[in-house]
Amino acid sequence: MEGTAQQCEMLRCIATTATQRLFLTRGLVAIAWGVVFAIASDSLTTGVGVLLVLYPLIDVVGNLLDGRSQHGSARQLLLGNAAFSVLAAVALGVAATGSVADVLAVFGVWAGVSGAAQLVVALRRRSVFGSQWPLLLAGGVSVIAGVVFIAAAAADSTKLRMLAIYAAIGGVEFVIQAWLLARRTDQVAEAT
Repeated sequence: MEGTAQQCEMLRCIATTATQRLFLTRGLVAIAWGVVFAIASDSLTTGVGVLLVLYPLIDVVGNLLDGRSQHGSARQLLLGNAAFSVLAAVALGVAATGSVADVLAVFGVWAGVSGAAQLVVALRRRSVFGSQWPLLLAGGVSVIAGVVFIAAAAADSTKLRMLAIYAAIGGVEFVIQAWLLARRTDQVAEAT
């Protein structure tokens, strides 16, 4: 029985390592996107439109890769979030041909829904990955940011740069989660 418990813990360790790499990559890409977007987002140009479409597509790839190692409702939520992010990318492409307010409204809806899904996934897999506070925080921030973006869309002085800040904060939270997973993996390896 002891050997089976060790095998289960090692399988969790392997899954945790793959997820750790995914979270680190996803976090660094989000931070890089935020920096590039902050530099480019003075006005709603074609290049900014491309960046806007790209950001939810990054989320699509992350959710699909993450979903490969998940089961049950966590997997369903990740795959559903990926599908919703594809729709958001298309909607952002259309919104980018309009106004900054259009972009913020679409981005806000996407951030809110995506953040809610992230919150639920993080809650459901705490038993496997341990502390999920950075992802819980990221999901909560996304929900709140979604509301803020929608409200900002109705304001007179809307700024695209707030999206860069949102991406950078989310990226930092993913990097922290990767570090926590690496630390947990090291602790498990030392204990076996």
